[in-house]
Amino acid sequence: MPHFVYNPPQTPYLDILYQDDDIVVLNKPAGLLSVPGREIKHRDSLALRILRVWPNACVVHRLDLATSGLIVLAMRKSAQSHIGRQFQQKVIAKTYFARVEGYIKEDAGLVDLPIRCDWENRPRQIVDFEQGKSSQTQWKVVSRENDSTLVELTPLTGRTHQLRVHMQQIGHPILGDDFYGSELAKKLSTQRLALHAAKISLIHPTTEERISFDCPVTF
Repeated sequence: MPHFVYNPPQTPYLDILYQDDDIVVLNKPAGLLSVPGREIKHRDSLALRILRVWPNACVVHRLDLATSGLIVLAMRKSAQSHIGRQFQQKVIAKTYFARVEGYIKEDAGLVDLPIRCDWENRPRQIVDFEQGKSSQTQWKVVSRENDSTLVELTPLTGRTHQLRVHMQQIGHPILGDDFYGSELAKKLSTQRLALHAAKISLIHPTTEERISFDCPVTF
């Protein structure tokens, strides 16, 4: 397991893209935890920062520490329940962009590999056809370079580290991935994990209309 030193970015402290009585939508920077860790030195997180502004805000989903992009928090319990049901019923659509190692010749595909926690090496995840949970990721090539490919990723399930494991399993680990990347993938992107949550679409808890948010990829 890589040696972990938590040094969360402080600017912008909160990058708020939208807020109303039910939800707040933010752009989480890479390197910031979604929720507080167990240790005091890992307390700083997006959720804690939001609670200092809106004490009634509630977490409804998370992004990995190393992943940047769109995250939605509920502003009250009723909205939390509403959005939670949407996740359970797969009503919410999310799109990620990733820069991966290698030149992908195919234009699109589906990764269907079951994932579970690698308990001896937490928080790493592994593919396990006996005990793993069903996991599917659609991918589509956006652009190609000599040694890397920009892909659009659509998770059909929401497993921990799903996108990172799935891309590694098809031979194209995400650049900058300390857990699943090859030495080449780590060298090609030393600054951060090249994974960004760029789009999210959900039903608004009060208006019942579908709303969508976009947050451009920066790598």
